[in-house]
Amino acid sequence: MDALQSMAALAAHSGFLEDGILVRDVRRTRRRYLGSWTFPWDVLAVLPTELLCLLPGVPRVTGVPAARANRCLRLPRLFEAFDRCETRTGRPNVFRVAKLMLYLLLGIHWHGCLYFALSARLGLGADPWVCPSFTRPLHRYLHSFYFSTLVLAMVGDTPAPQREEEFLFLTAGFLLAVLGFATITGSISTVIVNLSSAASAFYPDAGPVRRYLRARGVDGRLAGRVARWHQHLRAQRKLPAEWEVLQHLPQGLQAEVAASVHLAALRRVGLFRSWEHGVLRQLVLRLRPQVFGPGEFVCRRGDVGREMYFIREGRLAVVAEDGVTQLAVLGEGLYFGEISLINIKGNMAGNRRTANILSIGYSDLFCLGKEDLAEVLAEFPCARAAMEAKGRELLLCMGQLDTGAEAAALAAEAEAERRLQGLEVALEGLQTRAARLLAQLEA
Repeated sequence: MDALQSMAALAAHSGFLEDGILVRDVRRTRRRYLGSWTFPWDVLAVLPTELLCLLPGVPRVTGVPAARANRCLRLPRLFEAFDRCETRTGRPNVFRVAKLMLYLLLGIHWHGCLYFALSARLGLGADPWVCPSFTRPLHRYLHSFYFSTLVLAMVGDTPAPQREEEFLFLTAGFLLAVLGFATITGSISTVIVNLSSAASAFYPDAGPVRRYLRARGVDGRLAGRVARWHQHLRAQRKLPAEWEVLQHLPQGLQAEVAASVHLAALRRVGLFRSWEHGVLRQLVLRLRPQVFGPGEFVCRRGDVGREMYFIREGRLAVVAEDGVTQLAVLGEGLYFGEISLINIKGNMAGNRRTANILSIGYSDLFCLGKEDLAEVLAEFPCARAAMEAKGRELLLCMGQLDTGAEAAALAAEAEAERRLQGLEVALEGLQTRAARLLAQLEA
């Protein structure tokens, strides 16, 4: 009765899904459980059927597991618990291996119980094959478990069967052992494949690149740099392919996941410190993480600019044309590359890079494309003004800003704005006259 009450209480608090939403109301859960088919199934599973041996006229065989065979009806509950744990655990592969070992021990236990039941029917100690008639039940169980382990592991070294029942039982055990070995092999191979697929989902595979370099006869120094880059990604858990992992989620959920992962790092960028949380959530979906190795150029002077970068971790150097002399060092929270993307009036470089940026160590950056940057700046003019002010200051320091052209562009923009306002006034006048003419025509 206590076991039945505890099982009912546990089932009544497990909840159920209604329209995809987990219902935790205890009364509704209890009512649904008592009206389902699992309730009588659970009742049958916990009935104390071993008490039937105490009735008069019922044969009493000590230790026969058939009296507790109804306990096997708990298997659906066991499988349900395993499925829920596997979907919620953080290490599903470890859980699958542990579950496989449990199944193995449980199978040996059940086989040992059947072996002892057959031995009790044939007579304990009647021949060398059956279980000896030990006085302690623990010795009987250990002998049965050891015998079943030898049979199911196909080790052999068991006494030769003497009777027909013994031959049939041993043959059936060997057939089950073959099936068990195939199942175990398949499960372990599945776990290994899952581990490989999980790693490849997050990290790029270094094998194809390594084989390509070897086939092309590239020197070992470059191949070593590629290998160290892959090792750094795995050692520091850098995930350059994380957007491919999240691509199947809805956009709102993608924003939530990306914000929870990257929002703290994005807040450290000086440009974004005053931005609202909702704005950053939309921006974080446009950013692509990139990792650059030591001595690797992020961009070179004169290249066409197609993206800008925000420094998440690491240090980068602004170097001279010789590639060695460091003019400045950029650290965490700074950004660069926006000058070639935004239209700064008087910029003599156009859409070309104005500096050489070299990664000192391993640098973790956020990359924002030109089209995405244009959309962001169109929505947030304050950020555009801040970027243009910083870019104008840098261009003045480098001598790449033509003040005359800037003044002429500002004058042309003001003239265009004045003409546009004049056109708007003229258009409003024409609309008014057209409305009056339409009213006169209707009159």
